[in-house]
Amino acid sequence: MNQLKWHDPERVQLLSTALKERILVLDGAMGTMIQQAGLTEKDYRGSRFDSHSDDLKGNNDLLSLTRPDLIEDIHRQFLAVGCDMVETNTFNANRISQADYALEELSEEINREAAVVARKACDAVESENPDQPRFVVGVIGPTNRTASISPDVSNPGYRNIDFATLVKAYQEATRGLLDGGVDLIMIETVFDTLNAKAAIYAVQEEFQGRGEQWPLLISGTITDASGRTLSGQTPEAFYYSIAHANPLGVGFNCALGADQLKTHVKSLSRVAECLVTAHPNAGLPNEFGEYDESPEEMAGVIGTYAREGLVNIIGGCCGTTPDHLQAIVKAVSECKPRNIQHKIAA
Repeated sequence: MNQLKWHDPERVQLLSTALKERILVLDGAMGTMIQQAGLTEKDYRGSRFDSHSDDLKGNNDLLSLTRPDLIEDIHRQFLAVGCDMVETNTFNANRISQADYALEELSEEINREAAVVARKACDAVESENPDQPRFVVGVIGPTNRTASISPDVSNPGYRNIDFATLVKAYQEATRGLLDGGVDLIMIETVFDTLNAKAAIYAVQEEFQGRGEQWPLLISGTITDASGRTLSGQTPEAFYYSIAHANPLGVGFNCALGADQLKTHVKSLSRVAECLVTAHPNAGLPNEFGEYDESPEEMAGVIGTYAREGLVNIIGGCCGTTPDHLQAIVKAVSECKPRNIQHKIAA
């Protein structure tokens, strides 16, 4: 990808400079914030989907079309507490996941409009304080299918998705995100590295088609105490299997709280020849699937990540609110970023 020019060299230089100066803070849990809003089916449908055949409540990605005001407000809440980066509301905005709602044909539009909403929020806040640039991270989620593992325990060789279908879905999503104005792309919550490879291929194909490239982040998820991804890789193996993409940063998010995730981030930090990122949950879920870790408790652990030089970008996943991120911003503000010679100079 080195032969491609950067899409926006000035923004890339701003990002590069910021990363050298401090640990950048990614936002928190969009899903948690939407859940707190107490939305109804009508909020999800709006007027456009009033007569749609399927139930739409729970399709959070669709809110970028039907309630962009809410999504922009959530972005602004995270920006207001000092976050440097916000993620687009596109975790399930791919045609494979959107098929659950019979909205697969809207994938590209949802991605594009989600990026537009995030861009609007970042531009407004950055204009008020130009000394702190704010960056839009275009999120590509894992889909609800896995290319490496059979969904049928009695038929280990069976797959309900193939590589080419994943590539098509991911490239469509990427196209929307880029058209909407993101600064970076992040392939996140990777539980199956073959899915991630399809996403990488799709992203790079889209870059090649445009003759330009954007910085790329890749974030896996360690699913349990085994210290491995769902498809069986250790942190080090995960890194080496996707390093060919020449990402700006590699990290982990979701599944675990900051305390449980730290050892895996440390393992990654020892081998990664790029930036290291992390956005853990607010602790482990309770019996009701909720997250109880307080902002102070979470920030206390995140502070050790920063003081030990493990990360360059830190944020929050499930259960994290603006209060969590405000505490995290404070906890890392005086710490230097992990020392690595990253490769995004414009």
